[in-house]
Amino acid sequence: MSEFLPILLIAAAGFVGLWIIFYFVPVALWFQAILSGTKVNLLQLALMRIRKVPPSIIVNAMIAAKKAGIILTLDQLEAHFLAGGHVRNVVNALISADKANIPLDFNMATAIDLAGRDVFEAVTMSVNPKVIDTPPVAAVAKDGIQLIAKARVTVRASIKQLVGGAGEDTILARVGEGIVTSIGSAESHKKVLENPDSISKVVLARGLDSGTAFEILSIDIADVDIGKNIGAALQIDQAEADKNIAQAKAEERRAMAVALEQEMKAKAQEARAKVIEAEAEIPRAIAEAFRSGNLGIMDYYKMKNIQADTEMRDSIAKPAQKSTPTARKKKEE
Repeated sequence: MSEFLPILLIAAAGFVGLWIIFYFVPVALWFQAILSGTKVNLLQLALMRIRKVPPSIIVNAMIAAKKAGIILTLDQLEAHFLAGGHVRNVVNALISADKANIPLDFNMATAIDLAGRDVFEAVTMSVNPKVIDTPPVAAVAKDGIQLIAKARVTVRASIKQLVGGAGEDTILARVGEGIVTSIGSAESHKKVLENPDSISKVVLARGLDSGTAFEILSIDIADVDIGKNIGAALQIDQAEADKNIAQAKAEERRAMAVALEQEMKAKAQEARAKVIEAEAEIPRAIAEAFRSGNLGIMDYYKMKNIQADTEMRDSIAKPAQKSTPTARKKKEE
């Protein structure tokens, strides 16, 4: 058994060596490229392994491009892969664009791919336009009626504007803005319901696809629903606010009137107190006149008779009044 051990070790080492050689030197892939009419250097394939570039992706992409009549080099594809690009997407996009007569070169395709956009999907959208459904857009006509519209936007990718052009979100935002403007400028919501195509005409005339990665082909209004009567609701809110303001002002005037009434009552009480105080001085003045000799007994009686005559004439001149609780209360006050 020990005699065969060196032979087994040599065989194992040879097998591992061959596996390493065929891994780093993909002879089968090189032979496949030769049969496909694509010139590939075997040393370049081995160096790809060292640079951690999958030779199968590069060679298969190059074979596909060759069969489609597009001339590409290994260095171009390998450089794009090392830059973080998607080689298969780029090659498939170039083939599709060539078949659809869409002008697209390798530099433009790689720039679009490295910009983060799917270049193959962009070419597909250029051939087969995409339909984007907008979310419900609410707008109010001049008569105060709210309308809720939904639109379908048919767009086609613009290859030249894919790098740096705005995306679908910008298209949807601009279309929504155009719908709001179109409905808001309508005199009546009935006109919009009668001619919903007037919305799409106004929106299309605004050139909403400028600066975007798409070209708007058509805008179709899919549905228009009637919402709330915003004008009436605003008028009701305004009337309620005016009523609250008027009530607050009335309450303010009432409070001022009550305060003024209380102030006048206080002034009346103050004046009555002064009268009582003045009347209290009369007996003192009479007593002082008696002491000083300026007033005699007969003069005092004459004054009392004059007061009695005056009170009798007042009672004869005034009509008799019934004694009601209100009158008694006023008399007591």
